[in-house]
Amino acid sequence: MEPSPSHRRGLIHLLWPPAGIIAILVVLWLWVHSRTLDSIEQRTLNPQFITDAVLSHLKITVIATVLILVIAIPLGVILSRPSTRWIAPLFLGIANLGQAFPAIALLVLLTMWLDIGLTPAIIAFVAYGVLPVLRNTIVGLQQIDKGLIEAAKGMGFTPARILFRVELPLAVPTMLAGVRTTLVLTVGVATLATFVSAGGLGDIIVAGLKLNRLPVEVTGAVLAVCMALAVDWLARIAEDVLRPKGL
Repeated sequence: MEPSPSHRRGLIHLLWPPAGIIAILVVLWLWVHSRTLDSIEQRTLNPQFITDAVLSHLKITVIATVLILVIAIPLGVILSRPSTRWIAPLFLGIANLGQAFPAIALLVLLTMWLDIGLTPAIIAFVAYGVLPVLRNTIVGLQQIDKGLIEAAKGMGFTPARILFRVELPLAVPTMLAGVRTTLVLTVGVATLATFVSAGGLGDIIVAGLKLNRLPVEVTGAVLAVCMALAVDWLARIAEDVLRPKGL
């Protein structure tokens, strides 16, 4: 049976991001290999150095994102309860301050306290990325139709069962939108980890800037962009898969 137009559009919408990312990487590879690289560029633009930078960047992104989810989702649930809603603006204000504060400035302050390394980078990126998940968790839970909650109470559901069987499933789309935003933000700011010797794709970008080597700069920047696009695509798929049926 021939796929319907809507199915074809959905398939194209799903497949074009990875195809575009692959095309960008192929163009980058062709451009770099069309140039005559000097010894300095060759030391940076080699498979081992690039692989280490990519894996380090992914490690930073994953650790920061997991910590953000562990902190923001339970806190958002607590702050969405009727008895604690009055204090929600305070926590949202603190989270907003963390994002409004320049990430590089926060890194500098944390290194003065914790020295350089992965720890200050993770703390800074968690503070920077916690707001979207926290805000969307609170909003997603608070915008649920109160009639549904009352109906669940009438059926004898306990508060915990109402939360896990009614509220959280209905809030999933809004919460996932916040997670997707946080993922992309974290991939972007993780390039700053190089300034505290925590690795990541920022190592390539900064090396290109310091050495005034355009191929190195472009390679680091394009890889960071492609990683952000890939993460956004995977998060979009997760939204579709985890969204409750009928929403």
